[in-house]
Amino acid sequence: MNQVSQKNESLVVDNLSVTFGEFKAVKGVSFESHPGEVHFLIGPNGAGKTTCIDAITGLVKGKGSVKMGDRELLGTPVQKIAKHGVGRTFQTASVFEELTVQQNLDIAAGLHRSWLSLFTVRRFVDPRIEKALETTHLKSKENELAGVLSHGQKQWLEIAMVLVQDANVVLLDEPIAGMSEEEREATGELLHEISKDRVVVVVEHDMDFMRSFADRVTVLNHGEILSEGSVTQVQADPEVQRVYLGTTAQ
Repeated sequence: MNQVSQKNESLVVDNLSVTFGEFKAVKGVSFESHPGEVHFLIGPNGAGKTTCIDAITGLVKGKGSVKMGDRELLGTPVQKIAKHGVGRTFQTASVFEELTVQQNLDIAAGLHRSWLSLFTVRRFVDPRIEKALETTHLKSKENELAGVLSHGQKQWLEIAMVLVQDANVVLLDEPIAGMSEEEREATGELLHEISKDRVVVVVEHDMDFMRSFADRVTVLNHGEILSEGSVTQVQADPEVQRVYLGTTAQ
């Protein structure tokens, strides 16, 4: 039975803390992300951005609360969090390069099917796969090996692999790193497309990309929230200018 949550649920992070030994990487961070917006997490290196999404997805242990709708995610095993509809991508796309685009999506879609069905002859294409191919503009590449895709296309394939798992929350870690200008623009448009009925949270360093595509921004520094609001509000914040925009994000 499909355990994925209903669409249009918000992600609510409340007093999230992550500690490694004596080091406090995330210190009581709270924010909300809603369907219909592209929410960026920005900040200097070591600010705790990736650690936040690692905690949300169960890769590291966190304290506090992370809820999707009325479901608590903290303390839930990684695989269960994925089945509950939380998907993520990494800085380096983790696709099966020796398989075709469609085969990659078949495997990803298998999260909600029996393993035996993955090895049987496919008599039809899962509608989720067709939709993900269209959404990510990879339909023309479906029979190509993932290894021959451009860097940007591999990132789109990884996003497609999350979409076929019926993700209600999509967390992306620096999705445009290494992309061409054309791919960056296409990725920004893709993020807005997929955010229409799901939560999209983007960890990013590229300020031009953030200015072009963010609906809401949370700025982290030393594991704490420094500022939050629209792009205009965040850029006008003197502390953000002093700590971040004035140095690393010209």
